[in-house]
Amino acid sequence: MNTIAFNQISYGLFVAASKYDKKMNGCIVNTVMQVTSNPLQLAVCINKDNLTCEIAQKSKMLSLSVLSETAPFALFQNFGFQSGRTADKFVGYPFKMTGQELPYLTEHTAAFFDCKVKDMTDLGSHMLFICTVNDCDILSNEKAMTYSYYHEFVKPKPDASVKKGWRCKICGYVYEGEELPADFICPLCKHGAEDFEKIV
Repeated sequence: MNTIAFNQISYGLFVAASKYDKKMNGCIVNTVMQVTSNPLQLAVCINKDNLTCEIAQKSKMLSLSVLSETAPFALFQNFGFQSGRTADKFVGYPFKMTGQELPYLTEHTAAFFDCKVKDMTDLGSHMLFICTVNDCDILSNEKAMTYSYYHEFVKPKPDASVKKGWRCKICGYVYEGEELPADFICPLCKHGAEDFEKIV
């Protein structure tokens, strides 16, 4: 099976955020879609390993920042390659609060959505949230970033000088060595050995 075929499916890129008690967190997601127009509802899929997923399950609230083509790689490193359990991801990133007091980014963002979780479905590695939209607005005239745009123009290109090793297909990290340990975890994006490809 050639799983690279999944890269041909069109996605956007978003920061999904939630807040419970005083703890707020956000993470990068690429699976968001409008599922109904009356009522206005979105489906949002979040990896269950992410703290944001855990917080959203407790709070039953989600905000979405629709990332624009101006978003730098550093933003993806901050919200996608580290855990909110050890870092405050919103430090250094301008944000405002929605009517439900959820954070959303105000820079490199085309629009935001303020949502109430109506239903949740456990899909295995991810949790699917069905959300009603409380509020939304356009924040800039910048184009929304697609997953393909991210791969072509934002994500750093692999280092061509590396002769032997394994490259993470998610973030580009290179493990130098002939054999990749089966239990290896990428130190940047925390994906496992199954998401590495041999450099030839």
